[in-house]
Amino acid sequence: MFTLILTLLTALFSTGPATPAANLAIPATHLTACSPDYYSIKLVTTRKVTGARLATGKGEVTYASSPFGVSISENGSYVQNIDIQVEKVKLAEGSSLVAWITTPQLDQIKPIGRLDDTFHVSGQTDWNKFLLVITLEPANEELGDMWTGPVVVRGMSRSGLMHTKAGHGPFETEPCAVYGY
Repeated sequence: MFTLILTLLTALFSTGPATPAANLAIPATHLTACSPDYYSIKLVTTRKVTGARLATGKGEVTYASSPFGVSISENGSYVQNIDIQVEKVKLAEGSSLVAWITTPQLDQIKPIGRLDDTFHVSGQTDWNKFLLVITLEPANEELGDMWTGPVVVRGMSRSGLMHTKAGHGPFETEPCAVYGY
């Protein structure tokens, strides 16, 4: 790693002829993405909704693509794709699952969208810390500013785990995922 940094700095500050772009390329070993498990959000059931008491799921978080390498929102935050998949759910006719994203304080809430027939939906966010909430909603109603139905599964982004006390200190016997955050 030190050799890579030294090579890049030498190329940038050398007074000699221009270095070919191939010499500035970062080796593929340094470009591999972090483990998908790290960017995965485990969704845990609330066990309170009939037909979804055994529901499981996950949200895969990836950085949005851009011709410039990383996509940035208007406020300067990274834009992230969220791909949500839920399993082990049997819905009653006339109902659907809806994915929502909210800040940990629940002061800002945005709908991601209705899950399709395979219980999948994708969306984006520029929030660093967030909660994913999947609720049971009437299938024929428009989505409002907040969910109205019961929460089926929920989970917290990895960056949000940095400030929660669940699963730590006197609560060490219960892992954070049991609480969905």
